[in-house]
Order: sequence, then C-alpha cells, then structure tokens
Amino acid sequence: MGTWDDGPFDNDSAADWCGDLHDADPSARPAMVRAALTTAAANTRHLDAGVAAAAIAASAVVASHLPGGDPIISPYAPDFLLAGESLDLEDDLPQLGVEALDRVLSDQSEWRSLWSEAGVGEFPQINKLRAVLSGRPELPGQTALL
Repeated sequence: MGTWDDGPFDNDSAADWCGDLHDADPSARPAMVRAALTTAAANTRHLDAGVAAAAIAASAVVASHLPGGDPIISPYAPDFLLAGESLDLEDDLPQLGVEALDRVLSDQSEWRSLWSEAGVGEFPQINKLRAVLSGRPELPGQTALL
C-alpha cells in the first residue's frame, strides 16, 4: 500500500476509492459510502489494508457531514466534496462508521499491523473520526486533522 501521510485520504487505496466515488453517478455515491463501511464492519476475519483504507476514507466523508466534523480539504478527497457538494447520507451511517473503524483498529487488521510495523501505536486521526461519528466531537487535545 503506497502511503504518504496519516490522513484518511493519504494512501493509494483511499485515493482510488475517492476517485471511484467522484466518478460515480451522484445517486450511487451514498451506497458506495455504505458499502465501504459495511465491508469493513462486517468482516470477521483478517481485514485487508485496502478495505480498511476505504473504510477510513468513507468514515471521514460521513464525519464531514456531522456537527463537529472537519470539512474535507485534502487534495486526495473526492473532487465534488472539495467543490462544496454534499451527500444525502442515512442516519445509521455514523454508527456503521464507528463499527468499521473499530475493525480497522482491531488486532486482525492488516492496516493496523502495517502501521505497528512502522512504529506507530496511536491513531489520533482515527480517534477523531470515531469521536465525531459517535457524537462526541470535542475530545481534549484534539485538533482538526483532515
């Protein structure tokens, strides 16, 4: 997995997912967000790093639509979001995002294993997203990270 930073869109898999989301028919985009989150959340085995990266990006998209969520400013995010468009997302997606992020951080996640091998043991970006998705965006010591 080509990774150049720790942001939710800063790796090849997330950037590819964002490109696919941007290129999709606007009516199909909410289902694509749901699919990325569901694929990770429903996984009960070893979670592939690419699946995890897509779930993190999808979680960031959902969080950006919530109170306390950071606006998306990454140049690797979907262009339509950078242009100020939004998605009509269903109310259950924040909880699904929390479940997906919990899988991303689990012991059976290739994404977590790769970061651990690189000496990273804390994930403030993921914690910030999880807090926003959980309805608790103001955690001590956190700043905008997207």
